[in-house]
Parts: sequence; structure tokens; C-alpha cells
Amino acid sequence: MSTQHQIMDSSLALGRLEINRPMVNLGTCLSGSVKEKNAQGGSQAAHLNGCVPLSHQVAGHKYGVDKVGILQHPDGTVLKQLQPPPRGPREMQFYSKIYAEDCGDPCLLDLQRHLPKYFGTWSSPESPNELYLKLEDVTRRFQKPCIMDVKIGQKSYDPYASQEKRDQQIKKYPLMEEIGFLLLGMRVYKVNSDEYHSYDQHYGRGLLKDTIKDGLSKFFSNGRSLRKDAIAASILKVQNILRWFECQSQLTFYASSLLFVYEGLPPPSPEGHVFRAPPEKSAADACCEPNEEVLEYNNNIQVAMPLDYSLSTMYAMYKKGCTRGHHGNATGAITTGPNPQEDNSTWKCSGLVSAAQPNGNGIKAQLEEAGVGEGGRGEPHPEQRASEVEVRMIDFAHVFSSESQDQGYIYGLKHLLEVLQQILHQ
Repeated sequence: MSTQHQIMDSSLALGRLEINRPMVNLGTCLSGSVKEKNAQGGSQAAHLNGCVPLSHQVAGHKYGVDKVGILQHPDGTVLKQLQPPPRGPREMQFYSKIYAEDCGDPCLLDLQRHLPKYFGTWSSPESPNELYLKLEDVTRRFQKPCIMDVKIGQKSYDPYASQEKRDQQIKKYPLMEEIGFLLLGMRVYKVNSDEYHSYDQHYGRGLLKDTIKDGLSKFFSNGRSLRKDAIAASILKVQNILRWFECQSQLTFYASSLLFVYEGLPPPSPEGHVFRAPPEKSAADACCEPNEEVLEYNNNIQVAMPLDYSLSTMYAMYKKGCTRGHHGNATGAITTGPNPQEDNSTWKCSGLVSAAQPNGNGIKAQLEEAGVGEGGRGEPHPEQRASEVEVRMIDFAHVFSSESQDQGYIYGLKHLLEVLQQILHQ
């Protein structure tokens, strides 16, 4: 089997620098109080020319724990260590193909906006044989990033996986084919207590059909309220990704994830100050009491936040404009995807992304019609509001050339959208 017809695993959560004291595992919910200070004043040990282990990583291979992991470069980018063949070379080939300077394929060029930016490969002079992918840190602009990693698709193994591997993956989460996505991990900033609550892969695998909505809603709960503004913006982002998938038939993705990021700090008050209520512990957070302190080194560039930072206006307009129907009902009959071909060197694009919303939802049009955007109460365009949330595709060790739509990924996106909209309107 040639690596030419494969393109990319290991879960990537792009975050800022942090040195964590071990957090006690309280079942499926982990938590620790967080204190921040500038990284320049820290004493964390450096690796490979000043690089340090990636902080805010919610899933996947971790540096110092697994054989491969993720570091952060002093320039603010992240370094994802290349996995052993064939997975590592596939992922490198994928990024190289998508971000090639001479890439003229409209389909691949449009895909770039849904991925972390790729800056080539990197290696340390001390360890020239250890190759890393140099990628954008999509959380860098956030002060208190809330991060979630969600694996998308009906299968978490590729067509070349051994029967043992297939059985192993199915055993990990038997509902993957029916639900279409798996929560791998998340980290949520709690406003009242000024700490992060973390949930690992065991928490996600414990979610069933009747608990998946409540489980996912924890990501948008800050201890004071449900961040429906962030949910609405996330829906717009996921729908853009779905639109790309419904208009392409040259790639099929397995064991790939969506990385969600939103600002955990509440929007400023009209006076420009952030309101902080006295700490309160909800029943939902009872399992997440901190046992050990977590020391965070924050080397982010601080940027003044505008007074209209909140997405609340967008949500209000969204709610008004979407009373006519909902989107994303997962249909029953879904094919399992294309069979692998021997010659995958040529990718074909079925056309540019359509301007129409998939499945007749028209959420963007409804937002504009409701008054968000041009001429709508002086508010920014909905896509400007949505830019305050990041949703990026990550993990490409299992991507294959195809001649038909990626029905497994599309199924997962539709069901994820359905659950997000249920949370939004609850």
C-alpha cells in the first residue's frame, strides 16, 4: 500500500503554555484551580530550543506521556510531532498538498479556511531526525480559551485497519456509528470560581443517546449561564464545514476531529468592566472540586477587547430568525463511504462550495433578515460575530482519496448540528 493514497491521528488541541501539577482523576471529570502569570516570569523547563509542552491540550498524544506529543514554539506556533509511519507521513502529505504554493484546486483552497494554518516542518538542531509539523495556535488570541475536541464520523478506523484495530475502536465507543461523533475531551472556564473544569475521553465515551445533549452542553456552561451566544456562532461554523463536505467528493476523513474554541471570559459591561459574582458551586460541578492547584503560564499577547465583544446580539437575532424551522436531522440510511483505491494520487473536486445553505436551513440568511449585518441596528455582520468562536478541523492521519461524498463525516456533522440546536433552544 502506497502512502500516496493516504492522507492523516493523534488528537490535536491547540492551546497556550501551561505547566500543570497532576490533577486528581475524579472519575470522568477533572478540575483544578488556575492561577496565571506571564510566561517570562516562569521557570518551566524548556525542550528543544526553548519549546515547551503544549498547554490546554484536551485530548490526544501528550508530550512526556506518550511517545509523540505536541510542543509550543517560542514564536507562538505549535509543533505536532510526526507520528510513526504510515500515519505521520500521511498527515504531512495532507498538509503539504492543501497548502502547496502552486495549489490551484478551488476545493482544496476553500478547505484551508477550516484548518489550522500550516507553516511547514520543523526540527531541532539537537534532534534533526525528530520532525514536527509547524501549525497555527488557534487559541492564541483568547484570554480564557474554552476548548473542546470532538471526533467526527461513523467510524474511527480507516479501511486499511486490521480486524483487531476495528474491534478495538468499536469497543471503545459502540455508539459511534449511530451518533456520528465522540467527545474526546474539553476544558471549560468557570467564571465564578476562576478555574477550569476538564473532562477527558472517558467522560465522552460514557455519553449515551439520551445524555449526549446534556454532556455536550457542559462545554457551553460557565457556572453562571449557558453561553448560547457561543453555541449560535459554533453552529454557523459547523454549517460552513458541512457545506464544504456536501460540495466535495475527492477526500474521505476517518478519525478526524473538530476543535471548538470560545472566549471563557464574560463580555464586558457597558462600562468596560467584567462583572464577577461571588463564587458558587452548582450541583453539576460537585464532581469537579479542585484537589490540587494548577499553575498556568500565559504568554498570550493581551489585546484590548471592544465593548461589543458579546455574541448575545447575534444569538437574539438568530433566535428570532430561526423560529421557522430547525436543521440537521440525521437520516437513517447512510452509506459507509468509498472503498480504498490503488491510485489515489489524483484528487477531484466536484465544484466550488455552494452559496446555498445545506438542507434548506438558511441560518445565515435568517440572521441577516432578522437585522444582523448590513443596516441591522448597527451590528456587525453575523460572520464577524462568528469569528469570535473558532471551529477548525484537525487530525489528518487517516484521510483518503475518494470519488464520492464522505457520507460518514456528513452524517456526524448533521447529528452534531442537531444536538447543538437542541441545546440552543432548550
